Formats: sequence, structure tokens, C-alpha cells
Amino acid sequence: MTQAVAPGRAVREVSSLAISGGTPVSKTPVPFMSTGLAQADIDQALAVLKSGMLRAAKKCEELEQRFGAMTGCRHMMTCANGTCALQLAYEPLFAPGDEVLVPAWSYIATVSMIVARGCVPVFVDANPETFQIDVADAAKKITPRTRGIAATHLYGCPVDIDAVQALAGKHGLKVVYDAAQSHLATWKGKGIGAFGDAVTYSFYATKNLGTGEGGSISCNDDALARKIKLLRSHGETDKYLHESVGYNYRMNDITGAIGCSKLDRLPAQTAQRQANAARYDQIIAKIPGLTAPKTTPGGEAVFHLYVVKMDPSKFSCTRDEFCKALGAEGVPTAVHYPRPLPKQPALAKWDKKDCPVSDMLSARVLALPMHHDLTDEHFRIVEAALTKVAEAYRA
Repeated sequence: MTQAVAPGRAVREVSSLAISGGTPVSKTPVPFMSTGLAQADIDQALAVLKSGMLRAAKKCEELEQRFGAMTGCRHMMTCANGTCALQLAYEPLFAPGDEVLVPAWSYIATVSMIVARGCVPVFVDANPETFQIDVADAAKKITPRTRGIAATHLYGCPVDIDAVQALAGKHGLKVVYDAAQSHLATWKGKGIGAFGDAVTYSFYATKNLGTGEGGSISCNDDALARKIKLLRSHGETDKYLHESVGYNYRMNDITGAIGCSKLDRLPAQTAQRQANAARYDQIIAKIPGLTAPKTTPGGEAVFHLYVVKMDPSKFSCTRDEFCKALGAEGVPTAVHYPRPLPKQPALAKWDKKDCPVSDMLSARVLALPMHHDLTDEHFRIVEAALTKVAEAYRA
């Protein structure tokens, strides 16, 4: 049995070994994400710059058509960013004062735009295995004022869409899926754009389809698509003719061109992410106390992030100390997220039920490097570092 090591001592030992020539053998840390532009992306953006047609035009339309077809939706509308996408989806579906079931475990934009709409967020706990919104917990929190569900396809893994849609159908609720991290994820063989009232995407630089900024909204209802398009561009139906009040949330063709170029490579890069996740699964299975992420049965994940859960009873350290030691070994990590949304100061005013799983995850999860450019050498470094740090901290 490995002797327990005091946390402070373990960090010093791991750090000193890294500095003095222990793993990693590479002097360059494993890149956490891959966000660079290919020459083809630059060429497409340059062509738009040379054309002088910089506003939303043909390239945005091309991205809408191609990405929409890949996600299985009827309508796809590009916009300025993923947060704008959420706002454009929520506004036609929910009214001020409506209660909307929201994930306690997600990025804040999913909920902050519900608050911006004047709605009341009702926090729903996470599934401890998949980290997705717990539909059983959601069912317990429905009241006569509940009008919708905002569910995140978190980390690139689909939520249980069948369960969400069944709950929504039973209570007459609208459903918006936040797919900011889940480009090309599928549910039972169909693109996730085929489900719900609306699905939103982000094209932020670190996303699987990253254009720098940008986003989109998909839906399958003609009337809703028209409302979203009007909201996106000042309610304009013709030049200087405004049917309703709206916003200026359009994308531009430079961003659209980069998106179209990157879209050419997205299927292959997604397959590589999935292969990398399978390789990680094999590594994590060898390390007691660490659990690989689990995909919702019926969903095909695309692994925007590879998030491991740590069992603190197996180690003599905290999650943060474990991450610090991995960093000393050349393996960067990130915590998505360090606190659940009900405990964010910006959302403190809202009444909330207990969300113990989300509280637990905030102290136990860590994300390992995940992208399509990971190499055999990267995996060697990660495996050696994980094994070494886990043994140094073994309880």
C-alpha cells in the first residue's frame, strides 16, 4: 500500500521533479486547446476583406445553410455571439415573470439571458454521472408558473433529449437547448438541431467550431424563425421599414468566411476528438480515484471538453492541489466550473432549492487537454503525469 503523502510535500516533490528533469520530458507543455487558423481560413477571410463586402452577406448565408444541414434543423440564423443567440431564442418564447427551469451546472450565459428577459430562473441540479441537467429533479421543481426549460448540452455531450421533451410535452413547456459546446453532437442518429423549440450555438475562438466570435440559433418553426430574424436586425423587413423593435446582433462576412472554411474540417476534427476521448478513457481507467466522463445513453458526444471527476477519498489532496501538480508536470488543466450558478453573486437574489450534485462537482471535476491536434507524445506526457501525481497523492 502506498504511504499517504502530505499535500504540501506532494506538491513540492512533483514540482521539483518537473523542474529537475522528471516527466514531462518535453519542455513545452501540452496545449490545452487548439485555436489556430489554417491558411485556408486566412485566405477566405482575406477574400472578404478584399471584396469590401464586410457586413452579413453571402458567407453568413452559406454558413447558415451548411451548418444548418449538418445539425438537422430547418432554419439556422447566424448572430454576433453565443450569448446573443440565447437572448434571441429566449425573447420570442418567454415573457417577463415566467419561471424557466435552468441548469445549476453550466456557463452563466445560459441563465443570465433568462434573467435579462425578466424571467425567474429555477435551478435544477446535475446528473452526477453525465453532468447534464437532471430531468427527474426538473420535474420536482415545476410550478403553475413554469413556462420553459433551458438545458445545456454540456461539454459536448447531449442531455437526455427524450426525457426533456417528454417532460416539456407533459406540462406544455417550451425548450431551448444551449449547444455552445456541442457542434455536430447527435441524439439517436439525428443532429441535435432537430429537437426542441430552439438550439443555440457559440463560435467563440475555443469552441469546436471557433471563428473568434459569432453564434447561431436553429429552429424548425417558420414563424419563430421569422421572429428571430426580425429581432436580430432591428425588426427590419425592408430598408428603413421596421415591423418591430429589435437589436443589431448580426454576424459579419469575415467571421462567416472563417466559419465556412473551418466547417470543411469540422467532421474530421470531431472524429479525432472522439478518438482522443476513447484514448483518454483507457488512461483514466488505470488510475483509481479518477472517473472518465459518461455520455448520456442515446447521445453521441463531440468532446469540447474532457472532464474527469475526482474521488477525494482516494487522494490526500484537494482537486486544486492535484491540478497544480499536473501543471508542474507540463499538463495544464481547467475547472469547468469552480462554482455552481446558484452560488454566483450575480444570481444570488433568486430563490433556489438545494443542488448538492452541482456543489459536489464544483470541488471534484477537472478538464484535461482536449482538441483535434493532440499527438502520441501529448498522450504519453499526460498519462505519465497523471500516474505520477496520483501516486504521489495516494491516500
